[in-house]
Amino acid sequence: MSVYQFPKNFLWGGATAANQIEGAWNVDGKGPSVMDYMAGGNRTTPRHVTPELEPGTFYPNHEAIDFFHYYKEDIALFAEMGFKVFRLSIAWSRIFPHGDETEPNPAGLAFYDRVFDELRKYKIEPLVTLSHYELPMGLCKDYGGWQNRKVIDFFLRYADTVMHRYRDQVKYWITFNEINCLTTDFGAYFGGGMVLTPEQNTEQIRFQALHHQLVASAKAVKLGHAINPDFKIGCMICYMTAYPLTCSPEDVLLSQEFDQIHNGIAGDVQVRGAYPAFTERFFREHHVHLKVMPDDKKSLAEGTVDYYTFSYYSSVCLTAHPDPSFQNQGNMMGGCKNPYLKSSQWGWQIDPQGLRWVLNHLYDRYRIPLMVVENGIGALDTVEPDGSIHDPYRVEYYRRHIEQMSEAVKDGVDLIGYTTWGPIDLVSASTGEMAKRYGFIYVDKRDDGSGNGARSRKDSFYWYKKVIASNGTDLQ
Repeated sequence: MSVYQFPKNFLWGGATAANQIEGAWNVDGKGPSVMDYMAGGNRTTPRHVTPELEPGTFYPNHEAIDFFHYYKEDIALFAEMGFKVFRLSIAWSRIFPHGDETEPNPAGLAFYDRVFDELRKYKIEPLVTLSHYELPMGLCKDYGGWQNRKVIDFFLRYADTVMHRYRDQVKYWITFNEINCLTTDFGAYFGGGMVLTPEQNTEQIRFQALHHQLVASAKAVKLGHAINPDFKIGCMICYMTAYPLTCSPEDVLLSQEFDQIHNGIAGDVQVRGAYPAFTERFFREHHVHLKVMPDDKKSLAEGTVDYYTFSYYSSVCLTAHPDPSFQNQGNMMGGCKNPYLKSSQWGWQIDPQGLRWVLNHLYDRYRIPLMVVENGIGALDTVEPDGSIHDPYRVEYYRRHIEQMSEAVKDGVDLIGYTTWGPIDLVSASTGEMAKRYGFIYVDKRDDGSGNGARSRKDSFYWYKKVIASNGTDLQ
């Protein structure tokens, strides 16, 4: 039998985002975020941003699962599972409704006062993301989102406000969620906060927006350390794992370049404090001309993070010799199917051993503490007549990934925590569905917004409780 191994003070928990759980999108002075303008979709119909709210169009993030009113009940359930940490984000537009105000919204700050008080009651450590696809829509409409350098200062005002406010309640911070998504087409909508036509979604715009976020992140790290030297502030990367489909040297080089551009640029800047060497050729060949201010390099060098966090869901294969029959369907990264892996109901390939590879790869590269802050499987759940929910597929997914994390720890990786995505059913970011369920906790909400919002425990709830209580040594 395998002997599983995790550090003594390992941070077990779960992860969410404000726009996917809170609801109350226009309550107590909150302004709309870019995600409030994103209509629902499904497995075959992608979500889309509407420049204006359209009558008759369903916007699932408006209500989400109403954590705004259910937070006490939900946190109590997290505590029942034994959470050591709960990753959540602050909705920027709940604090600065339009984004460019000089004074914050007191009611928005008071809401998070209550949330952090409730977490403290159960001795659950908050892990707070400052920007989890939460750009105020006002900054998108009036400034063009992150392609405009002015947004850096608006972000720093927001960061300064919440870091000062919660300096004694929050120790662990993350600046931007999946900041590297701006290297991809879909990143302009999620990470960049730009309502764009396809013609405007260019590499020039996206990489300029990414540069502004990287400068903002570095300045926020330096600011946070000045506010409280005990703060631990990290980056968060959407780790896009891609293997060469064959042993063809062209496939190997293609997967290497993919890893460098989509994972390496943002990681290197935030951990090492400078753009890696390979970006110069990439920018030149892709006609990307960054506008870099004189002090930007100094800011990036001075604002490196304390730890590296990332999301990991699946992997893909890449080939320089495409065959239409190879093409993957359902995975946002595209690529080709791996013939050695099974897929989820949404087409995402399940690759636990890939997580061990990523952990070793990252620790060899950066040598700072790592945390897996998103890992999970979206699946269809069935509520039995007696109200029970049997989800062995979810337990199996997590068991196999946690086993590989244990192997990475034995490999020497400094892994400090693990937060599953999401511990409670929530609105899927990629499709807008509730049917694509991730949680240990079932929420009675459907894709059209119907349902009474009641919470109930799935079988996986009790399994994860056992995992946490045993510090990952009991995975049966």
